[in-house]
Amino acid sequence: MADKAANSDEKSKRLRERIALALPVRVYGREGVNHEWTEMSRLVDVTPFGARLRLKRPTETGRLLRLTLAMPRQLRCFDHIEDQYRIWSLVRNVKLLNPGAERGALVEIGVAFVGKRPPRSFESDPTQRYEIAQSSSEVGLWRVKEEAGQLLTEVSASDKRKETRHTIPIEVLIEVFDQEMELSLKKKTVTENISRQGAAVFTTLDVLPGRFVKLSSKEYGASVLAVVRSRRTGADGIRRLHLEFVGSEWPL
Repeated sequence: MADKAANSDEKSKRLRERIALALPVRVYGREGVNHEWTEMSRLVDVTPFGARLRLKRPTETGRLLRLTLAMPRQLRCFDHIEDQYRIWSLVRNVKLLNPGAERGALVEIGVAFVGKRPPRSFESDPTQRYEIAQSSSEVGLWRVKEEAGQLLTEVSASDKRKETRHTIPIEVLIEVFDQEMELSLKKKTVTENISRQGAAVFTTLDVLPGRFVKLSSKEYGASVLAVVRSRRTGADGIRRLHLEFVGSEWPL
């Protein structure tokens, strides 16, 4: 019995070991009902249950991405006879890269494979974030659930922030990533408030929640990626974007 248990543990360990395999992979993502993108990349490493790869565009933990690749059949959990393996994946971690030193790659991400189809809630709200559920599926893939306590409105966000926002007007440049991975929209503005983890900025840019931007300041020598969590128009008639920083903090 002990030998059988040891063999089972060893088999499980082998299945979860990362394999360095630079396979081409097509990545599909959505940042809103009317905003989607695809990007060709290569895996860094892979297991039957997840992978690591690099992207030239930003993303965040909790987002769903669909990977399409010629996965070795012995590593697949389904579609063993198909040429291409199409699997939805949950972003578990994001590491910022230097695009100049990494052939334009902006982030390195680790993803968990979650299944052949996304949850139903993803179709109605592609910006929905998810997290791993405790139980796994029968085929060993990860199950996901909607992220607990996701902040959907600015009112709830103000109640649940981890850090106090400081009312400091900092001159910043806000740049919006488009579908071609270019920072096509740019606007100089000032912050209404800011913390190490996020900010509210005045802007006339029409950017929907779920989209990604770059925020930089010459005064602070800072440049961060951020996701738009919400937007609102104040009593003064000026629009604000409420941003959460991704992968790094503002140097306050």
